[in-house]
Amino acid sequence: MVVEDNIKEPIVLCDIYAARKRIASFVSKTPLIYSRALSKIAHTAVHLKLENLHITDSFKLRGAANKMLSLTAEERRLGVTTFSTGNFGMSVAYLANQLKLKAVICISERVPKAKVEALKRTGVSLEISGISQDDAEKRCYELEEEQGLTVIHPFDDPDVIAGQGTIGLELMEDLPETDTVIGGLSGGGLHSGLGIALKSADPNLKLIGVSTPQGAAMYESIKQGGPVTVKEQDTLADSLLGGIGLHNRYTFDMIQRYVNEIVLLNEQEIAQGMLFMLNKHRMIIEGAAASGIGALLNQKVSVGSHVVIIISGCSVDPSVLFKLAEADKDGRSKYDKNDI
Repeated sequence: MVVEDNIKEPIVLCDIYAARKRIASFVSKTPLIYSRALSKIAHTAVHLKLENLHITDSFKLRGAANKMLSLTAEERRLGVTTFSTGNFGMSVAYLANQLKLKAVICISERVPKAKVEALKRTGVSLEISGISQDDAEKRCYELEEEQGLTVIHPFDDPDVIAGQGTIGLELMEDLPETDTVIGGLSGGGLHSGLGIALKSADPNLKLIGVSTPQGAAMYESIKQGGPVTVKEQDTLADSLLGGIGLHNRYTFDMIQRYVNEIVLLNEQEIAQGMLFMLNKHRMIIEGAAASGIGALLNQKVSVGSHVVIIISGCSVDPSVLFKLAEADKDGRSKYDKNDI
């Protein structure tokens, strides 16, 4: 996919390089490992980018750090708020503690208990509002009005997008021959940043997003030609839930331009990805992070000769994996909601 020269970008490659320099004190480069097991199955070279190894357990630390380190002195004095399905909230909470800022994290009732407990342990203020990320977002902007807090948008923000794009810089340095990158797609901050970094290096590189049909807001918005709201449902890939905002400013257009393909996985396929990572690489990862593996295992995507899967995070209750493993051992063809 070639980017049109006459379209002005809200974020350009130099912004991503600036982000990498800015966040260096808080964000370490993550490993890129070769997966012999996946490569054998896919009949091509498959590498895994281990974003689950960040101190906050997900890639979201990159975007949160770039945004929060870009705040003015007055914004820092008043504090910040964000809405999250868990991982971005953890990153904002961690950085707020490091920078000694007031922070309020807004989540919905749908956020899994393990993530809620983890957020509580950070010591920042936590507000649970409504049954969807849209409800949590609404509360966030109420706090902005009431207390003057700066809203740290989890994906639709140039600084956040540039921060996530630093993953692409690392990929090009470690594996410049990369021709296919696969990762879980929700609000689009990750793929927007990747699109700039990767397609600036190779316009022909294939960028693939994977979503769950339980609440694929970006997928449905692309189909409809504009941002739409979708009903959220329980899923193993809870990090992929949440709307993109009816007044989306950046990521909707960028996903249209940069992402070559969006595929949907069912719960069985997501579970397969989680169990594969546990069995073959001895790592516990969340459903969203396993989506790329699930897509490859089930031949949902066509890939090139050098494939990278973004392992985006590991915020999952281990008991969920134990249940999935038991179900798999028992030969059950499907997992029920008790396994989520």
